Amino acid sequence: MSDQTLKPLVINETERPIDGWDDPERGRVRWRTLFSKGVSASEGVTCGVALLGPGDWLARHRHAPPEVYYVVEGAGNVFLEGAERRVGPGDSVFIPGMALHGISQVGEAPLKFFYVFGVDSFDDVTYLFSPPPR
Repeated sequence: MSDQTLKPLVINETERPIDGWDDPERGRVRWRTLFSKGVSASEGVTCGVALLGPGDWLARHRHAPPEVYYVVEGAGNVFLEGAERRVGPGDSVFIPGMALHGISQVGEAPLKFFYVFGVDSFDDVTYLFSPPPR
């Protein structure tokens, strides 16, 4: 598919299936992929909405493509290359390629964030997980 054949597309997140992990090494996280080649008639961007319930986390990991998080609701702690920072609604996080990062939910409300990669497909993102901190 080339840019010339792509058409504008509107997707509601509730139309997408929930995917996720519940794994001691990768974390406990759910997400809905919104745009990704093979899932939608799109290319050049992969994005979706992730949800971390109480006590959930996405383990520390790296991947080659840069990523952006935008926090929609709830609160969390984002770990970026050795530093941790509290994030909440309206906060944006830029994660350079191969930067070690992870995120965990805090408080009572679930943490919901929008994520974006500048790649055609989620299949183009290889997660390299780090051992959990001691």
